[in-house]
Order: sequence, then C-alpha cells, then structure tokens
Amino acid sequence: MSPTELHEILELKYRQYNQPNFIDDDPISIPHQFSRKEDIEISGFLSATIAWGQRKTIINNARKLVEMMDMAPYEFVMQATTEELEPVTHFVHRTLNGQDCLHLILGLRAVYQTLGGLEAVFSMGIQPQDEDVLGGIMSARTAITSREDFPQRTHKHVANPSRGSSAKRINMFLRWMVRKDKQGVDFGIWDTIGMHQLIVPLDVHTGNVARKLGLLERKQNDWKAAKALTERLKEFSPDDPVKYDFSLFGLGVYDEL
Repeated sequence: MSPTELHEILELKYRQYNQPNFIDDDPISIPHQFSRKEDIEISGFLSATIAWGQRKTIINNARKLVEMMDMAPYEFVMQATTEELEPVTHFVHRTLNGQDCLHLILGLRAVYQTLGGLEAVFSMGIQPQDEDVLGGIMSARTAITSREDFPQRTHKHVANPSRGSSAKRINMFLRWMVRKDKQGVDFGIWDTIGMHQLIVPLDVHTGNVARKLGLLERKQNDWKAAKALTERLKEFSPDDPVKYDFSLFGLGVYDEL
C-alpha cells in the first residue's frame, strides 16, 4: 500500500468514526452526560481508568460509578463525607475494587484542593517544547497517588509509562480532554497541552491494525510502540496525529482488514 493510499484510508475511517452517533457505544459517553469542566474531567478520568474489558461492561460500570457520586462528580469528590463515600467502597470493575476506587477519589480530591485540578497536574509536567505527554502523565500520577495512605496495590491502576506501560487509558483520556475539532466527540476543553504532543492510545486491537497497515513494526504494545506509531501518524497529520485513533479503533472493531 502506498503512502497516499494509506493516508486516504486513515482519513476515510477518521471521518467515518469521529461522529456523535458512535458516542453512546464508547466510554466517552459518560463524561458527555456533563457540561461542567470539572465534572467532565473527573467522570472522564474515572471512566478511562476502568476502560479495559468489554465495552458494554465498562460503560455500565462507569455509569454506576457516577450514579454513586450522585451524578455530580466534582461536588462528590470535593465534599462527600465518610458516610457518603461508603457506597463507593463496594464498587468493583475487574481487578479494581472499592478501596482502589475510594483512594482514587481521595487522590482526586487532593489534586483539586491543593494543585488546581487535573489539567493543572498534567500540564505542570509538560513544557511547550516537549514532543509528548510523558512528563505530564508522570506528574499527574505522582499527584494522584501522593497521599500517605494511598495503597500500594492501587498504584497499578494509574499508568506508569516510565516502566514501559503504553498508558493506553490515560492517553485516551488526554485525547478526550485535549483534541479540538468540530465533530463533538472529543471535548477539547484543555488549552495547556498541544494536540501534537498527544500519544496514540495503544492496545492489542489498535496495535494489530497498525501492524497490518504497516504503521508499526514493534511487537510489544508498550510505550515505545505507542511513540513509534504516533511518529508514523505524524507523517500524515503533524499537528493532530491522534485523530487517527478513530481510524485504527474503527478498523479493529467495525471493519475487517
């Protein structure tokens, strides 16, 4: 396949799948229930954090979680009493249990109380000249997990690309928050991180599609592979390479290569 043909396929599938009618079947549907910036951020972060496994289960459990938060994520994070937090301790999604969920919420509380919120803690680790969001992911991870009683077991639920993780779920969350276009899927409510700094959310499915298209040679689905794939996609869209996440995801889920 020539570069021109590959570009045409990526663009075609981007336009096909970056559409509001796909929102309901995606975890991004949860933050789309809100209009307040902080509600979108918090519900988006928690939905992305549990975004592994069957999509239907992910969406159902993310919906249950925001319902436990009285459909007011920011107010709940900031104001919930010990008694009001108790239902959250019974939340389960695969290996993420109620204690994990509780401490993630308390970690978010600390972030909003003392550090200015999620956008601030991601942005403080990224300079305008940085080529990617690695520093921001590490900065946010430190901020969220910094409470003295934050359980060691819960650290695994906050991506650590410095140890090789592809950070798929965090990169997906960042795509939601940062990307700006007119289609109404991604929110584009963060201005302090550039779209060109985003990294493609890489998992087994998008990795397999990328390899079939000749976009990725590395066999592992790790941070190096996510970086390498993003660099290839910059050949077609230097300012917004992660737009093609829609293409790769759509080809993997809805089409057969």
